[in-house]
Amino acid sequence: MDSEKVVRAMARWWQTVSQEDGDSRNPITYDLLQENQSKTSKTRQYVAAMIICLGAVAAGTALSWTSPVFPQISAGNQSFLNSTTGDTSNSTSNENDILLTDSQKTLVGSMLPFGALFGALPSGYIADRIGRRSTAMVMDIPFILAWITLSFANSVGWLYLGRFLIGIATGSFCVVAPMYISEIAETSIRGSLGTLFQLLLTIGILFIYVVGAFVTWKTLSMLCLIIPILLLVGLFIVPETPVYLLKRGRRSEANRALKWLWGDYCNTSNAIQAIQNDLDQTGADASVKDLFSNRASRNGMVISVLLMVFQQFSGINAVIFFMNEIFKSSSTIDPKACTIVVGAVQVLMTLASSMLIEKAGRKILLIFSSTIMTVCLAMLGAYNTIQRHTDVSQSIGWLPLLCIVLFIVSFSVGYGPIPWMMMGELFMPDVKGIAVSLSVMMNWVCVCLVTWLFGVLNAGGADVPFWFFSAWMGVATAYVAIALQETKGKSASQIQSWLSGR
Repeated sequence: MDSEKVVRAMARWWQTVSQEDGDSRNPITYDLLQENQSKTSKTRQYVAAMIICLGAVAAGTALSWTSPVFPQISAGNQSFLNSTTGDTSNSTSNENDILLTDSQKTLVGSMLPFGALFGALPSGYIADRIGRRSTAMVMDIPFILAWITLSFANSVGWLYLGRFLIGIATGSFCVVAPMYISEIAETSIRGSLGTLFQLLLTIGILFIYVVGAFVTWKTLSMLCLIIPILLLVGLFIVPETPVYLLKRGRRSEANRALKWLWGDYCNTSNAIQAIQNDLDQTGADASVKDLFSNRASRNGMVISVLLMVFQQFSGINAVIFFMNEIFKSSSTIDPKACTIVVGAVQVLMTLASSMLIEKAGRKILLIFSSTIMTVCLAMLGAYNTIQRHTDVSQSIGWLPLLCIVLFIVSFSVGYGPIPWMMMGELFMPDVKGIAVSLSVMMNWVCVCLVTWLFGVLNAGGADVPFWFFSAWMGVATAYVAIALQETKGKSASQIQSWLSGR
């Protein structure tokens, strides 16, 4: 009885106060989530995306690790280490007890994409079984073990193991991070959040270029270990995706996850119903057969795979892997300074892309990207052709740096982030795990192929690889202009209608 009096007294007090400030909502029955007008907060969506994309930072450090490290551990190049550390004593030389031959360097470099194939293939399946967040936690362990292995490696075999482990983790995060981001983001910021993966990957690359220029390779590896540790801590903060939770029938948990991600004023009832409607259209988890028997999924798969193929056949990873060698052979400027400049430009332009993508759209940025890359790669090919036959190129030694900077700029605003982002928005939840895994696996197959082709083509002349990649970018420009439609601002159902031809 006393409790009823207290409730009535509070209600009368609130009515009096609300008449003064114009708010007639009763605090006893008022629910933030039952407002007619839904207000969402984007801050935590960015926080969650940034945390999951620490995996991209770790992947970026893994991809570019060979650039400053190989000169330090190459047979016949021991003086590089002493010049880097400023130590000319024997103790420095003794500390570096690994010296790689050219064939061993090739194997160390190829271990990452080889491991990435093994990481990418099962990650979509695992993510559908235990969740996107839990999969990220599990696959962060190889990152940590890899950097520990590389930090204390005292033989070539340990380098092989470390690079293979880091490849597994890198391939897995290329699957899990885009899936997670696409399932937590509002439509209005889905594009900008999707570009965070590539942005943070470029930050990881820049970290290696800058820090690697001043420290020994073992110190560099120890510093890289900090990133996956921070990632593991951050993953305990963010929630599982609402899409996955609803797929598993955990509606109350999905409600809490949405409230955490989109804010207390979000109308979670409407949001969850919209997600549930999409899930109801697709049914249970699909098989590989379902992926290719459904027209929309099949067309989405073709687009996703082709964008990944074009991304790698721009030659971007060959340029990153062999950045020092390219500048050393074709430019009069200090190679280490060139790589740092290129890395900084890549970060800045990927950041610009994240701000442009929801204004300019995906299609126009892809066309701009491939067109400029076509020209830059052709100019690098022409430069190296001239250099091979005459001495005229000595007067324009700055041209390779300019071309590669422009190449990185155009790649970073288009083919760098957009294939990863579109991969997450082209598929419905029932096929997303399989489709994303296959797309990422194809990406890493192309990485292996392009890395191998670069060496083969380079044997025919330093100009040949650039002409080859330029031709591929010409094909990419034509394909996007003819076959791709804009997905900016479109819901999942609208994208599926386009892909199914309706």
